[in-house]
Amino acid sequence: MINFDFELLRGIGLSGTLAQRAREAAAADAAASLALMRVTAVHRTTVQLHDGRATHAARVLPRLLRGDDGADAIAVGDWVLVGADAAADLWVRTRVAPTSHIARRDGDGSRHPIVSNVDRALVVMGLDDDFNLRRLERYLSLVLASDVAPIVVLSKADIAAADPVRRDAHVARLRERLPAGVEVVVVDGTDPDSAASFAHLTGFGQTLVVLGSSGAGKSTLTNTLLGAAVQDTGAVRVHDGRGMHTTTARSLHRLPGGACIIDTPGLRTLRPDADADALLASFADVATLSARCRFRDCSHAGEPGCAVRAGVDPDRLHNFQKMLRENRRDSLTWVERRQQLSAWKSRGREARVRMKMKRGDG
Repeated sequence: MINFDFELLRGIGLSGTLAQRAREAAAADAAASLALMRVTAVHRTTVQLHDGRATHAARVLPRLLRGDDGADAIAVGDWVLVGADAAADLWVRTRVAPTSHIARRDGDGSRHPIVSNVDRALVVMGLDDDFNLRRLERYLSLVLASDVAPIVVLSKADIAAADPVRRDAHVARLRERLPAGVEVVVVDGTDPDSAASFAHLTGFGQTLVVLGSSGAGKSTLTNTLLGAAVQDTGAVRVHDGRGMHTTTARSLHRLPGGACIIDTPGLRTLRPDADADALLASFADVATLSARCRFRDCSHAGEPGCAVRAGVDPDRLHNFQKMLRENRRDSLTWVERRQQLSAWKSRGREARVRMKMKRGDG
C-alpha cells in the first residue's frame, strides 16, 4: 500500500507517469506501508533520499545496487519505494521504472548508471584548454542515446574574453559540428547573472543534469544556479586546463526556481551505452549523406563516390567511426570476445614467424 502527496513530490520532479508507475510497483509489493522518495545520492551500500520535505538515509537491497546488467542499478534521480523494518530502519525495496536513464560503458564493455529521470542535460565544456570537440560529441551521443535533450554550455567566457579571435573560432567550429537543433549557451559560470540564461529550463518540477570533463566548470555553474556555494570547486592544471575531480560523487539539489539539478564528476571512461542506430542519432549528417554514397555498404573509409567523406569534417567522421568500432566490441558475447582474442594472438604469432624468416633467424 502506498499513499503520497503528489503536489509535494512534484516539487522534486515527480511526474504523472512516474506516479502511476509507482502505484503499479507498490501494488506488486506485499509490504503493508510504503513511502515514495527520490534518490539524491548513492553510496556503497546506502542511499540518501528526499521525501519532498527532508532527507533520509536508507539501506538498499544488494540486487538493486547491482541491477541486472549494471546499467539499471539505482542511480541519482531514481524514484524508489521505501519501507521500514522492525528497528525502524529505512530500506529501499523497489526501484520505480524511470522515464529516462543515462548510462555509460567501461573499457571492458560493462555498463554503469549515471542518472535517471532527467529532462535536460547541460553538457559543459570550457572555452580554455578544456575545449575538445571529440569529447563533446561523445557526451552528446551519451545523452541523445537516452532520449534526453542536450544543451551545450560553453563556460569560462571570462577567460576566453582575453582572446576573442580564438573564442570566436572555437564557437564557429562547434556550430559546424553540432547536430541540428542543439542549443548553445556561452556563460561565465562565476557570474550570478548567468543564471538568467537558464531561466527557461529551471521551472517547477524540471530536472537537469550537468555533464562534462573535470575542470569544465560544472560545479561552479551548479553553485551559481543554486545561489550558494554548495558544491566544492577547485583549480585546473595550467598545462591542459583539466580539473582534478573535486566533485567525486553525483548529487541532486533543489534550485530556487523549483527545478532540481544533478551535479556529476568528470567521467574517466566516456563510452556511450548506445547501439549503432542510437549513435547515428547524434551524427545525423553521416546518416543523411550515407544515402548518397555510390555503394550501399559504404564504410566511408576508402570507397570511391563516398558522399560522407566529401561532406563531413574528417575529424568528426574519424570520431564517429571510432565510437562505432567501440560499440561493435561492446556488443560481442563472452565467446566472441575469446574468439577475437585468440585470432589476434594467432596473427601476432604468424607475424613474428614471418619476421624471423625475413631476418634469416629461422
